[in-house]
Amino acid sequence: MKILLTGATGYIGGLLLPQLLLKGHWIRTLARDPEKLKKQAGSAQEAVQGDLIKKETLPAALHGVDVAYYLVHSLTGSEREFAEQDRLAATNFSRAARETGLKRIIYLGGLGADQASLSPHLKSRHEVGEILRSSGVGVTEFRAAIVVGANSVSFRMIRYLVDRLPIMICPRWVKSLCQPIASSDVIRYLLAALGAPECSGKILEIGGSDVLSYREMMMEYARVRGLSRLLIPVPVLTPRLSSYWLDLVTPISSAISRALIEGLRNDVVCTDSTAREKFPFQPLSYRQAVAAALKNPDS
Repeated sequence: MKILLTGATGYIGGLLLPQLLLKGHWIRTLARDPEKLKKQAGSAQEAVQGDLIKKETLPAALHGVDVAYYLVHSLTGSEREFAEQDRLAATNFSRAARETGLKRIIYLGGLGADQASLSPHLKSRHEVGEILRSSGVGVTEFRAAIVVGANSVSFRMIRYLVDRLPIMICPRWVKSLCQPIASSDVIRYLLAALGAPECSGKILEIGGSDVLSYREMMMEYARVRGLSRLLIPVPVLTPRLSSYWLDLVTPISSAISRALIEGLRNDVVCTDSTAREKFPFQPLSYRQAVAAALKNPDS
């Protein structure tokens, strides 16, 4: 199968690329700087230069492709800036997909109830899915919460906090519910979707086997690491203040941490079982996912 992979230099795309190649697929990657991707995959891959913001670069990238993975999103800049960037990128891709006759798009977005007061980040993730569907191309949209892997920025945020602070003053969002998923399980779903064209036009919610509050996630991580930690919730720490605080105690920039923290006010759990029914494998528990992330620095 001929596949276009966008976001191959990003976190999930970087994990997905070698798995696609192992399964014998011909892959074309789209990147601003494709040279390092050429070295990574050899002759089974064609790395082309392009940018989703520059619509003129997209038709050639999509030409002759059967399926495209859309794994691109922005977290930098202000709320308006990253939403506008995501909107423009998805619109350009949607138009190019329609004009080149692309058959399918597989997209990874974010969990969260559509009717809820979503954070700007989650709202943008949902909007991208809507824009891609407007192309008329069949879209399989997976929606996930926190991805647990060594290089996941949202999981790294948890790691830095728990590893570095024996006592944490935490805002109300630590009570919000989340259904984290192991990075390996996300990749399993993305790969399985290739063989399930009947999932075109569907939104599939994916998560691990546990639903936990963020407080429970941090405490469980501490237990896996053998650490003793105390979390003290307070009502006055706003997302903006939380992001500045994280900027002081973690290497994650306040621009990225604020976008993520804004999303933590929303419960992000699976409310539809279609994905589990269609792809009946048992996802890892949160504890198993944490242990795997700690063991494998490339996950």
